[in-house]
Amino acid sequence: MLINFFFHLKMLGLKVSIREFLDLLAALQQRLVSLSVQDFYYLCRTVLIKDETQYDRFDLAFSSYFKGIESLPELAHEIPEEWLRRLAERYLSEEEMAKVQAVGDWAALMEMLAERLREQQERHEGGNYWIGTGGTSPFGADGYNPEGVRIEQHESRLQKAVKIWERREFKNLDDQVELGTRTIKVALRRLRRFARQGAAEQLDLEDTIRSTARNAGYLDLKMVPERHNAVKVLLFLDVGGSMDYFTRLCEELFSAARSEFKHLEYYYFHNFTYEYVWRDNRRRFDERLSMWDVLHTYGSDYKLIFVGDASMSPYEIIHAGASIEHNNAEAGKVWFQRLLAAYPKTIWLNPVQSAHWQHVQSITIIQRLLEGRMYPLTLAGLDEAMQALNR
Repeated sequence: MLINFFFHLKMLGLKVSIREFLDLLAALQQRLVSLSVQDFYYLCRTVLIKDETQYDRFDLAFSSYFKGIESLPELAHEIPEEWLRRLAERYLSEEEMAKVQAVGDWAALMEMLAERLREQQERHEGGNYWIGTGGTSPFGADGYNPEGVRIEQHESRLQKAVKIWERREFKNLDDQVELGTRTIKVALRRLRRFARQGAAEQLDLEDTIRSTARNAGYLDLKMVPERHNAVKVLLFLDVGGSMDYFTRLCEELFSAARSEFKHLEYYYFHNFTYEYVWRDNRRRFDERLSMWDVLHTYGSDYKLIFVGDASMSPYEIIHAGASIEHNNAEAGKVWFQRLLAAYPKTIWLNPVQSAHWQHVQSITIIQRLLEGRMYPLTLAGLDEAMQALNR
């Protein structure tokens, strides 16, 4: 079975060798992992994948190969039953999903979680009450609930969690991505206001000709500072979670913005605005910038552009403590309103097709806060957004 897994990885273009595969077999023989699918996944990734840029492709390959598996005949004596139970996720029909009710209240959901943590003494699977796996409880992993807390699950499956109990790592966007077309740059150029600042390093041909003529033909060179786009842009980029589906599109936008705007400052956030942002996703837990510092550092002449799918639990916007990753002292909309007050020229670019916006409650809330200044991340949407910032 593992041999077929090896060929499956090769077929999907991953850089794995026979030497690395033999190392994996040796590690399994030495029982270097505990009895869980998650440990098996991390062992495979550590031993087989040497290039971190292939982690995402490996995740997809691992998931597609082991999904719904029922038995491992060649390794039955080595791989424990626990692994197989975790691999066999519970799938519900649309009718069954419709019967699962959300708690409907943020405070009640958190109170229920605290109660379960006090009461629960053992592992549970497939239920609708305890913290467990594969069930319809609001708390746990690999199950279904329209409004739950995700605990000990490697990655998002249904984008339904309103809180995540884990430390997640995000990637920085690549500003060196080569654009397939120049149309994004052309759209961004509508937001330009040129000015000449700095040292005089560029030849002013017309003034040189006039000055030389007035100087009886003796060459009189005239230099001017180079023209730069004087527009100041503050770019806030949503990363991680459901935004992973739009990474390529956001990298193209980010790359175009870096080349078009001389005065560009950018920061990352996740889902919505809270008390801090960060510049480097790899160090987002260690090197953060307070939102108060942002407000006090960049003046009101900056134009603020949000880029994100705006798709989240409404609690994350309107309730304190409802951030999916930490307990925020103030609701996200409080910080958002502070930003809107500081930066009158603010828009939101959304990579989700605008036809779907009406079906997502959080998008509707953010549109209302922005007084309609949300635009699709398309060429037409960019053109309309740049015109709005120029008004």
